[in-house]
Amino acid sequence: MKIAVLKERRPRETRVAASPETVSKYVAMGLEVVVERGAGEASSFTDEAYEKAGATIAKDARAATGGADVIIKVQRPMRGGDGEDELGTLSAGQILISLMNALSEPDFAADMAKAGVTGFALELMPRITRAQSMDVLSSQSNLAGYRAVLDGAAVF
Repeated sequence: MKIAVLKERRPRETRVAASPETVSKYVAMGLEVVVERGAGEASSFTDEAYEKAGATIAKDARAATGGADVIIKVQRPMRGGDGEDELGTLSAGQILISLMNALSEPDFAADMAKAGVTGFALELMPRITRAQSMDVLSSQSNLAGYRAVLDGAAVF
């Protein structure tokens, strides 16, 4: 199975869907990982760190998604009206895992369906104890709390 990690293109988005540590775990499981060039820059992860973890670096999103079974992103891919058409790089039969704003942006889900792409909207993950390790909303709230403490200590 091939996993593609795409660069985030939305303004002020500094996260990346997989760290080099995560990539090394995928590779250890026998998965092939392709990371779009510069995907981790905003999170201070270099392309070299991804290569060292076992990933292949692709020159752009289209090259990264070519032949991939699963595409992972933090924010949903942009469509033509958003600027770049990232959704256009996906093919029928691929699986997209990301935050999608699926309930507030039903047109995106419809466009995915037309493209034949299966989507897993992370914001719709059940917020229960068994799924807590996959609950992106709780994990981001937890990190925001830590950041608030650090910012407060810096100001103090």
